Amino acid sequence: MSGGVTFFMACVIVILAAVVLYQRFLYRKGIQAKLKEISRKLSDILENDSDEQIMVFTDNKALMELCGQINRLLLDRKKIKSDFIRQEISSKKMLSNISHDIKTPLTVILGHLEIMRLNQADNREIRKVEAKAEQVMELINQFFTLAKLEAGDTNLEISKVNISELCRENILGFYDILQGEDFTVEIAIPENDMFIQGEKGAVDRILSNLISNGVRYGSEGKYLGLSLREDEAWAYIDIMDKGRGIEKEFAQNVFERLYTMEDSRNRRIQGNGLGLTIAKNLAGQLGGDIFLESKPGIKTTFTVKLKKFC
Repeated sequence: MSGGVTFFMACVIVILAAVVLYQRFLYRKGIQAKLKEISRKLSDILENDSDEQIMVFTDNKALMELCGQINRLLLDRKKIKSDFIRQEISSKKMLSNISHDIKTPLTVILGHLEIMRLNQADNREIRKVEAKAEQVMELINQFFTLAKLEAGDTNLEISKVNISELCRENILGFYDILQGEDFTVEIAIPENDMFIQGEKGAVDRILSNLISNGVRYGSEGKYLGLSLREDEAWAYIDIMDKGRGIEKEFAQNVFERLYTMEDSRNRRIQGNGLGLTIAKNLAGQLGGDIFLESKPGIKTTFTVKLKKFC
């Protein structure tokens, strides 16, 4: 009889131990599931750059404390991001104001230089000073334009723009330089006019900057191409040169402020590293974009993508 009781007690103990182990297994499995949920949610927040927080329903104190610490870090991250955006906007507005303040005295200096040049028979030295002052003014104008764009102080009134006509006008504007540099020019613009949603001054600035860039950095290839094409929703302007080109790892750098290629030798069109930045910013404000594709030594193509007028 005692042997049967002993066997029964042993079975009960084994069953209880099994139950305890199974409960512990389920508990640990539940914690692992919660940790995976926290990790997945945190990954989504970081990838999407959202301002959400971690919300996990649990009665485990360690997990609750972990979520609390993570949310503290997320709040600090949100504050840092807000402070950075606020400081960046403030800096851009300050740059815009400074550029405007510098333009005023420089305009006066240019006016006096012109009067001196007109009143003197031998004015070669004055003309040199005037040319340098004009270069400084152009650089300030570029800074002023970019500062206004980045500060959000430029309002572009969107209207129907004849992109075919603008392409022709801009190529003609560079005719003397292209002919003087002995460039081969290829133009492919459809006979039927194409219209886009844009602002004429902004589109004109984009084309001028890109063509200027093609002449400057494509001078070794002595080639400039411009083609206009379309699909159902977009118009595309391709501006091509056959200069030294841009290596793939530096392709996105060309749109950064003050970035210039080291092999720029053409001084007839001065480069300051702002033209492409302004062009891409303007294209973005028009709802479009600019892309670059370059095969060094073969062909470099800047493509402007703009919405068609429907």
